[in-house]
Amino acid sequence: MHVFVFDLETIPDVEAGRRLYDLEGLDDADVARAMFHQRQQETGHEFLRHYLHRIVAISAVLRSGDLFKVWSLGTEESSEAELIQRFFDGVAKYSPTLVSWNGGGFDLPVLHYRALLHGIDAARYWENGDEDRNFRFNNYLSRFHERHTDLMDVLSAYQYNAKAPLDQIATLLGFPGKLGQSGAHVWDQYLAGDVKGIRDYCETDVLNTYLIYLRFEQTRGHLTAAAYTQECQRVRDTLAADGQAHLRKFLDAWKA
Repeated sequence: MHVFVFDLETIPDVEAGRRLYDLEGLDDADVARAMFHQRQQETGHEFLRHYLHRIVAISAVLRSGDLFKVWSLGTEESSEAELIQRFFDGVAKYSPTLVSWNGGGFDLPVLHYRALLHGIDAARYWENGDEDRNFRFNNYLSRFHERHTDLMDVLSAYQYNAKAPLDQIATLLGFPGKLGQSGAHVWDQYLAGDVKGIRDYCETDVLNTYLIYLRFEQTRGHLTAAAYTQECQRVRDTLAADGQAHLRKFLDAWKA
């Protein structure tokens, strides 16, 4: 079994904003400000529509065989198209179980629109049984299939009023949570040139998501208590050996 936990960080697609809202001549910060204002007027909040998000980081945990790995796809200089292609190349290579927190509500729709924009090859992801019968009754596209497990969706029993934030559930379970960071800061970080900081933050999000997934696997009988403890220790050992500051901070904050 290959498990691929993923998370995106995004910024406003200012080029789309210029095109859709006739904002030529404004710099990126002013275009984004206008996009946020437009959205505030429409809905009472500034969170942009899915197709107006540009992906600047995709981070992942891969658990496969004896391998446990946490990283961000591509490099700090990678284009959005390269990041997205690498994501779907991983799906094609491993046909993994995708795991996310609100991936069905945000990450995957954003990936759909941005892959469409860039003409990305994502054939394996879109497989629904026409070419591979194993995907007929368990594929990435159905909300109720496990090939993509959206933990926020599943744990809330698909009830909107029961959904919970990743940070609070992670903290409740004794995991580090977001350590004072937030996706709301990503645009400011990007304008400041701190793409590395964005990628580091995204990696801690996928670690929290993976640890919740391990607890979920124990709860539904797929891991024994001993196996759960062993898997958590594997994560601890990997982070300790890595030595990167943000992973060390995550490890130090891990209470249980």
